[in-house]
Amino acid sequence: MHNEKQPLFHLARRDEMPKSKVWMIRAASFLAALLIGAALFAVLGKNPMEAYATIVTGSLAKPSALRQTVKIAVPLLGTSLALAPCFGMRYWNIGAEGQITAGALAATYFALHFGKTWSHPVILIVMAAAACLFGGIWAAIPAFFKARYNTNETLFTLMMNYIIIGVVRWLQGGPWEGKPGSQIIPMFPDNAMLPKVFGVHCGWIIIILLTVFMYFYLTKMKQGYEIAVIGDSVNTARYAGMNVGHIVIRTVFLSGAICGLVGYLVTCGANGTLYDSVAAGVGFTAITVAWLAQLNPFAMIAISLMLAVLSKGAGTLQTRMEVPSSVSDILTGVILFSMLACEFFINYKIILRGHQNDGPRGFDPVPPKGAKPADDGRTEGKEG
Repeated sequence: MHNEKQPLFHLARRDEMPKSKVWMIRAASFLAALLIGAALFAVLGKNPMEAYATIVTGSLAKPSALRQTVKIAVPLLGTSLALAPCFGMRYWNIGAEGQITAGALAATYFALHFGKTWSHPVILIVMAAAACLFGGIWAAIPAFFKARYNTNETLFTLMMNYIIIGVVRWLQGGPWEGKPGSQIIPMFPDNAMLPKVFGVHCGWIIIILLTVFMYFYLTKMKQGYEIAVIGDSVNTARYAGMNVGHIVIRTVFLSGAICGLVGYLVTCGANGTLYDSVAAGVGFTAITVAWLAQLNPFAMIAISLMLAVLSKGAGTLQTRMEVPSSVSDILTGVILFSMLACEFFINYKIILRGHQNDGPRGFDPVPPKGAKPADDGRTEGKEG
């Protein structure tokens, strides 16, 4: 009867594993994902080894392909870095798409109105500052309501995405439309474009510097310590005298500012214009990157590059082997799912009914020396 009242299984947090075992599990999950991908290619009648080789060579073998891969990785890494401080304090910022778009919109305003008249350094600095400011404000709006009224930040930040995307669509067909009826915003003047370093816009240097900064911010600075305390327990943070609401708004503003900077890099470095899908889903993919990296900025570099290789290699796979581009999306999904599942089982274990770790049924644990046995209601012969 006792077992019938228990669930079939329940989850329990694992004790900390040795680092070597953790990395072995991660490597095994990645290998399993590759094997699943190989089976998928085999079903399509393609050689799996040739397909994987095509993905790698198509994204890394030639300088032009490598530059495109870096361009894909830059916004993904930047957005992952932006989300790290929010997730560190358990604030679920799902609005990175909108914050990137907000930053891109602010940068576009100055590019279109002052790009031909202001000097190159001045226009670039002003565009970057405006993008960071607008992205930060757009993120701080739901953070204010969270801090003041304890609203649900997941839904709030998600809805903010659609508002700013709608604004961009209105601008495309209205005030900022180039050729009438085109629904396209004009290209930026050369004066408002980022310079290139090794054939790629200099945004990749900015993101590398930002990675180093974010590492020290989260691990070595007072602000990072406050984020960690709030993430562990809001009540503990308040007991320690922290102004939780102020810290939440400040941290989320920083997150939005970095997302805005990403929007600036995308418009002024890669695209040269603004359109409604400027974020291109990066804000959602970056959530997975940040989670897989365990909020470690340097680990985000490797994961972002891996996803960029898969994305860029998909085009080569489609042209050389006539494999549908959707296969690459499936492969990326399998790899991400395997790695996420891996992290889950590293931190948690499934305990089946009747397999609790409290010793064999029917034997009570030995009490500490000097302790009185607990009265469990089964004592016989009680005195009246």
